[in-house]
Amino acid sequence: FTVIIVCCVKKREVKFSIIMAWLANGKTHADLIKQLETNKVIKNKAVAQAMLKVDRSDFAPVSPFEDSPQRIGFGATISAPHMHAYALEALFDHLQPGCTALDVGSGSGYLVAAMSYMVGDKGKVVGIEHIPELFNLGQSNLKKSHANLLKSGNVVLVNGDGRDGYKNEAPYDCIHVGAAAQPDVPPKLAAQLKNGGRMVIPVELAPMNQVFRMYEKDKDGKVSHKDIMGVMYVPLTDKQSQTGKK
Repeated sequence: FTVIIVCCVKKREVKFSIIMAWLANGKTHADLIKQLETNKVIKNKAVAQAMLKVDRSDFAPVSPFEDSPQRIGFGATISAPHMHAYALEALFDHLQPGCTALDVGSGSGYLVAAMSYMVGDKGKVVGIEHIPELFNLGQSNLKKSHANLLKSGNVVLVNGDGRDGYKNEAPYDCIHVGAAAQPDVPPKLAAQLKNGGRMVIPVELAPMNQVFRMYEKDKDGKVSHKDIMGVMYVPLTDKQSQTGKK
């Protein structure tokens, strides 16, 4: 287990809550998913089935079945399996067959594939990645076992700055962001949600203080949010800051 301490300040009261995040260590991909189910990280069968279809060994260069983030180069990581599961569970009602989704910072391509299997043949998932090498990596990884998703158009990968979303395919039923954004980013992305849509995004409130935040847009277009838990993600930033190259 890992222990995440979350500090919540409300009406001048400081409250600390401890979240126990299960860290699995599977012998195989199927074993990893089974452990996440057994420990109630994965609760919905559709999430388990989608993650089971997308073998992590196609996307993580080392220790693919360990429940921890793994570096994929260029200042990026593939998120820990439990965080992928948390995201899919949080967006479950908005990843139903026929839904459209946006994955910001699609990186390795893992979550794009899992989301696509949830929305099905009539749905669509857009992954946007601003580092060209990672954009190419995502395509290459998907082609190993999921080339059909690209050929059918159920998955579209875009090389661009995800902090601005992707208006060409908006509005979306749901949006997932895979890196910690500054507080000014979520409103721009939430504007690309459909009424009734949902977004999950890590937000950096201060140095070393990030929260996994859920935004919801109601039927009238009003946006609200709630914090789910404390997290630690790589930053959602510009290309030069991420890679150190102009």
